[in-house]
Amino acid sequence: MKKALIAYHSRTGKTEAIANHIAEGLRFAAVEVVLKKISEIDNELDIVGYDAYVFGCPTYHKDMTGGMKQFLFKAELANLTGKIGGAFGSHTHSGESAPMIYDTMMHVFKMDMTSLGPLNLTEGMVTTAEGLKAGQDYGRALGEQLTR
Repeated sequence: MKKALIAYHSRTGKTEAIANHIAEGLRFAAVEVVLKKISEIDNELDIVGYDAYVFGCPTYHKDMTGGMKQFLFKAELANLTGKIGGAFGSHTHSGESAPMIYDTMMHVFKMDMTSLGPLNLTEGMVTTAEGLKAGQDYGRALGEQLTR
């Protein structure tokens, strides 16, 4: 069975909710999922060994959090070249974080990123049926890409 890591930062619980929605979609595609807060990841050895990676962070002041930036430096050391990836985030109005993570994974880490681009939901949408479906569909698409 293929295995995916969803690593995220969440302060209010909205980004964590998206992580859980994506995890459900991956499970629908028969992928084993490990969810971890980035604060639980000490070094690159905690990142290696997965077939797919999905990283998420909310947007604060038009940027990703400092913790996510530090996490991405750890992830770079894990040599994720060619691995399947996706990125997600929540925001109130601007939403820069998810695209920045996605671009880092694609251009710096050289990962095989989903053609869907980053999943970027407003905080108000996260807990709606539409938000749930968006997260599940994103996870399912990643799972299908992984199991081809």
